[in-house]
Amino acid sequence: MNNNVLPVLAVTLGDVAGIGPEVTAKMLLKHDNLRQKAKFVVIGDVASLKKAAQQIGFDGSQVFEVQSPAELSNAPGTIEVIQVGPSLADVQLAAVDARAGAGAAEFVMRACALARAGEVDGIVTAPLNKEAMHMGGYDWPGHTELLAHEFGVDNFSLVLSNDDLFVFHATTHVSMKQAVEDCTPARFDEIFNLVHAFSTALGRKGEAIAVAGLNPHAGENNLFGTEESEIIMPAINRAKARGINVHGPIPGDVIWPQTVREKRWKFLVMCYHDQGHAPFKAVYGDQGVNITVGLPVVRVSVDHGTAFDIAGKNIAREDSLVMAAERAAELAVGWAAVWEAARQSA
Repeated sequence: MNNNVLPVLAVTLGDVAGIGPEVTAKMLLKHDNLRQKAKFVVIGDVASLKKAAQQIGFDGSQVFEVQSPAELSNAPGTIEVIQVGPSLADVQLAAVDARAGAGAAEFVMRACALARAGEVDGIVTAPLNKEAMHMGGYDWPGHTELLAHEFGVDNFSLVLSNDDLFVFHATTHVSMKQAVEDCTPARFDEIFNLVHAFSTALGRKGEAIAVAGLNPHAGENNLFGTEESEIIMPAINRAKARGINVHGPIPGDVIWPQTVREKRWKFLVMCYHDQGHAPFKAVYGDQGVNITVGLPVVRVSVDHGTAFDIAGKNIAREDSLVMAAERAAELAVGWAAVWEAARQSA
């Protein structure tokens, strides 16, 4: 994309029974400064957004349907929406609904199609509900896997980010048993290449990458497991031989204090979902976003769920979605280099 042209970002609405419409409406109607960083088109449901606009104190006339990103005015105080599928006006808030689940997946699929066609430069995702999505006929573990399928990629990672900290995950939405099985030599080779490619594209080539151990105490010299000595350490040695600055394996209860208190590490690799998510969210709360690295376009998401318990109460905070939009706009300009580096590392 031309660096002098604002990137076009597709904002997928998520599950309309949750807080996705509310935080999307708040972001686009209350943060006009974002229009100086990107153009926004919502991929979702017009009726749900009009309802959300009314719930937060507007009359709903700010919501306009468009047929393509080429029609965007990006005018402050407006929400421009591409309607996907039938209206979801009858979906009740705070309830698991197959229609809302199917819609959430289909919003993402349309955004990916627009990205493949070169009509949008990035995707920002509001939260979906996995149970509803499965009820709606889409059995993906989550957003990340759905996006990877739509773009036909195998080497990708869910990355939590706050400021200049990036937390990669070797495995994500699988059982603990499956996560251990998925921590293979090939997977660690892939993810070390991916982190190195990403950091290089960001102009931070050679920066240290810290890798967490899988077992307590990183195995304690094989007392509590052998994955560190048999899988992770050999992969680290192979990465070093390729010129990648990898350190570890470091116990999970050591790597996080070193990161948060000592500011020692900026690029981390976690072995499983909660090893990264639980500490990250405890420390950074709403001040974090979720990036998918390994896709041909930037995708950034909120780091929270659908929050059915507060849906429709006008108390959901849009902070994480705003941060996601800002980060996507920032990264979209140079994402071609990230994608090329990641593609070559696969």
